[in-house]
Amino acid sequence: MKAMVQLAALAGLAVAAGVACAQEAAPTPNPLDIIPDKMPFNTPYGPPIPLARAQAAVAAAVSEAERRGWALNVAVLDSGGNLVAFARMDGAQLGSIAVAEHKARAAVKFRRPTKAFEESLQKNDYKYQLTLDDIIASRGGIPLVESGKLIGAIGCSGATGSQDEAVCVVGAGTINR
Repeated sequence: MKAMVQLAALAGLAVAAGVACAQEAAPTPNPLDIIPDKMPFNTPYGPPIPLARAQAAVAAAVSEAERRGWALNVAVLDSGGNLVAFARMDGAQLGSIAVAEHKARAAVKFRRPTKAFEESLQKNDYKYQLTLDDIIASRGGIPLVESGKLIGAIGCSGATGSQDEAVCVVGAGTINR
């Protein structure tokens, strides 16, 4: 009988300790509820990229892709999201024509590299982004910024996301310095 009383007392203590621990453990805050002090990705829009500059960015990207042996599609859009220059390298997959433009469009409309969407979806599980118009969660879209103003974006597609991005970085380097 004494053993049963002791067992019941221990069980009661275990339950009480469990309740106390549950009350002490604060829930993890939802990162979406955090309000930043400053607006992220707030580069102001500028004038549209001129054709010659857009073509130079495409040429640099194509040259890098050729150097690496990758057949890609490269698109440069202006600050309003309109196509200015495009190249489809020989052998580049046809499905990636629209994807290159989409990556550039998302980068210019949302004023951030498309890698930001990819990372927030993969690392933070921010699935809500997939409900937003024109999002593409695949790297390879980079804003083009000159004198602190967004003048357009470059998008590359046809290889892996990291390959697309590597080529885009070279093309963007003709503008972003």
